[in-house]
Amino acid sequence: MAAKRKPDPVENVRPIIVKKIIEEGHGGHHGGAWKVAYADFVTAMMAFFLLMWLLGATEEKDRKAIADYFAPTMVQLKNGSAGTNGLFGGESIVDRDSYAKRASQTGTRAITIPQDATGTNDDKGKAARSAQQAQFEQLKKEIEQRLEARKDLQKLMKNVRFTDTREGLRIDLVDEADFSMFALSTDALVPKAAELLREVAQVINGMPNPVIIRGHTDALPYASGKTMNNWMLSTARAEATRKALVVGGINPGQVARIEGVADKEPFNPQDRNDPANRRMSITLAFTGSAAGAAGASGAPLPGSSGGSTAPALPSRPVPAPVPKK
Repeated sequence: MAAKRKPDPVENVRPIIVKKIIEEGHGGHHGGAWKVAYADFVTAMMAFFLLMWLLGATEEKDRKAIADYFAPTMVQLKNGSAGTNGLFGGESIVDRDSYAKRASQTGTRAITIPQDATGTNDDKGKAARSAQQAQFEQLKKEIEQRLEARKDLQKLMKNVRFTDTREGLRIDLVDEADFSMFALSTDALVPKAAELLREVAQVINGMPNPVIIRGHTDALPYASGKTMNNWMLSTARAEATRKALVVGGINPGQVARIEGVADKEPFNPQDRNDPANRRMSITLAFTGSAAGAAGASGAPLPGSSGGSTAPALPSRPVPAPVPKK
């Protein structure tokens, strides 16, 4: 029998196995740190495209309102918060002297408007003015219809001009080279002019508006030594027109005033000797709050080319000046 082998002490020793484990952090492939960064990026891009959309879909006024909403205007003191010229005069709202001494010094106080207070109402005045302008338009049509219905006055339709002014509606009755409303150098109305004024009077008789009459002449002077002049003639013709309107049916109290302005307000400023400058102006003035909204000027309204509904006066050769009217 073979002898038993003694164990080798080196062989009975177990081998030592070293296992190296690397601990990875949460920032690796399966971590969540990158998701946070990506979310921030996506949010920034969304805000950017939202801003671009707002800039393209809104107007300047809307963009200013949005900007003011995110950056409200703050009240700033003129000379600093510590100066005596500031908002609080150099005092603080938390000072003891700023507190109310009594309960009656706190709270609000009602402010009432006195019953006898007077003021203006622009909207009401504009509405009244618009209503009266609509009545003026109807008046124009009625005058034209009356003249159209009369064969003897149809030719005078071109001598009637309507102009919307700040003072009201102005009706100009103008002369021509071959037609004059008055006899030469006098205030005597010719028969056709008297009939024309009668038709006008019957239309404006029912109107509540005050009537203003202005007489105009051309720039041709009177002969030397004459006591008559253009001022006197224009005033006399305005008075003659007033009498004709009263005879035609208007209430004498409806006439607010008559004026003679000679040649100072020509119908044709380019030619002050133009026969059209010899005319009578009958103005229906605005009433009530409409008069305050319109003003007191007799000049044509802006954008108005004279307001005439009649055809323009044909150009005619102007006769040579004569020393008397």
